[in-house]
Amino acid sequence: MTLSRRKALTLGLGGFAFAAIPGLSAASTVEELTAAFTAGAAPSSDGITLTTPEIAENGNTVPVSVDAPGAVAILLLASGNPEPAVATFTFGPAAGRQFAATRIRLAQTQDVIAMAKMADGSIKQAQATVKVTIGGCGG
Repeated sequence: MTLSRRKALTLGLGGFAFAAIPGLSAASTVEELTAAFTAGAAPSSDGITLTTPEIAENGNTVPVSVDAPGAVAILLLASGNPEPAVATFTFGPAAGRQFAATRIRLAQTQDVIAMAKMADGSIKQAQATVKVTIGGCGG
């Protein structure tokens, strides 16, 4: 099968239209994302440190850091955002430290949740509430 320029353009625009239509994209809830990450394991609260500000004056750039010694993956969620999945960090055997720091966008005052999957399959979870004075997701 040969792909002409016109067909390639049509396929590309169709993909953008599919992603832009609400309800058709792969948006998930916090519960669905948590269930997929934990695979049914019950999380504990020890062994993970989530650092966030208590009050964020601007929701466009909220600094967040997660430290989870021994983790193979860290999932970062923002429960009140239109798309709650913020980031997933994966660590290989050569990682010197299982630490991640980033800036996230928060739409409103909400909980930020960090989950770490440890090498033995256990799950660690930390949660913090961030009060946002000016929303970063169009709010």
